[in-house]
Amino acid sequence: MEGKIAIGLPEYLKQFENIEKYNIRNYTFNDDLSIDVNGSVSLSNKGLTILPIKFRNVKGDFTCYVNYLTSLEGSPKTVGGKFNCYDNKLTSLEGCPKTVGDGFYSSSNNLTSLLGSPETVVGDFYCRNNNLTSLEGSPKTIGGNFYCDGNELTSLEGIGDVGGKICSDF
Repeated sequence: MEGKIAIGLPEYLKQFENIEKYNIRNYTFNDDLSIDVNGSVSLSNKGLTILPIKFRNVKGDFTCYVNYLTSLEGSPKTVGGKFNCYDNKLTSLEGCPKTVGDGFYSSSNNLTSLLGSPETVVGDFYCRNNNLTSLEGSPKTIGGNFYCDGNELTSLEGIGDVGGKICSDF
């Protein structure tokens, strides 16, 4: 029994140290060592190459913009507010939330695909200034506007239901 406790303890402590380091408040641990946050999380402009904490749900905004992220692994499954990962090194949206309660911002990355996008974005969806040649994999439902200008698109094929306007280069 001692071995089982010792094996799980270092991962738990590492997660806890990162939570404290990044000043995250109002959180609860889940069985899988992910956390739920009753508020917002800001991991922006920290020089991160990976998300240092595994999230499940964040009730407020989740920002991780202006870093060096190449993956969104560890992102929350749901975000009640905005999700902002602009200006990173992302080539894919795999690992991002499935539901975003407000806007989704993924502009100025190296995205070549929208596969892995949220299923639902209640607000606006931004994927400007990437390397997209297709909108395949875009969210099924976008309540606001869809901004996809500054890419290498030749059509809007693959776009989901958009409640607002579509901003593109053609």
